Amino acid sequence: MSRNAHVPRHRKPRTSNVNKALRAGATGGVLGAVALTTAISPASSAAEKQDEATETVEMAAVSNTVEGSTSKAADSLKTNALQRQVTQAEASAADRAQAEARKAEQAAERKAEAARKKAAEERASRTSERTSLSAGSGNIAGVISFLKAQVGKSYVLGASGPSSYDCSGLTQAAFKQLGVSLPRTSQAQSTAGTSVSMDSLQKGDLLYWGGAGSAYHVGVYVGDGKFIGAQNSSTGVVEKPLDYDPPTGALRLT
Repeated sequence: MSRNAHVPRHRKPRTSNVNKALRAGATGGVLGAVALTTAISPASSAAEKQDEATETVEMAAVSNTVEGSTSKAADSLKTNALQRQVTQAEASAADRAQAEARKAEQAAERKAEAARKKAAEERASRTSERTSLSAGSGNIAGVISFLKAQVGKSYVLGASGPSSYDCSGLTQAAFKQLGVSLPRTSQAQSTAGTSVSMDSLQKGDLLYWGGAGSAYHVGVYVGDGKFIGAQNSSTGVVEKPLDYDPPTGALRLT
């Protein structure tokens, strides 16, 4: 036996393969974890960024949707407001039109009523005049005699005798002999009696030229197809046949 068999050797003990494996495993585990962490970290960061981008897009979409809905709601409110304004304007216009129509109808009714009253008053006046004429004293012969006495006198517009006359001034003065009061103008005299045809003339009938109520000349029928009247400033008061200046119509006053 060697004398050095029991003397310990001065060198590091050999590391066992198991320890090496454990250390390698541990080291590999740590490195793997680090590597995994390193690998996962960028992926996680990218995913987070992707999520953030997706969330941003989704939020933008939601925002756009909200803004679109708000805009549509605002447009709808504006449209409804405009429609209400149009409806109110139409209603106001209709009310004004109805009010104006009522006013026009009332005005027309008042005008028609005034016309009816005026017509009634005119009828009453004519009736009164005819009554007054019928109640006059004297006779037609006196009228004819008076008229013949005026022939040859001058015509002066607005004159009513005794030295000059215009047409209605002469007839007014003539019928005054009967106690009959005629209106002063030819227009008024042409509606003062009862209308008679030209084929039924009698002495003393009043003749007129122009329309009834708008006559421009008057005279008196004196029989034998003749009339007397103050014709104009050239002829003065004359006695002429009817065909000298055919009258338009005739009235009977008594």
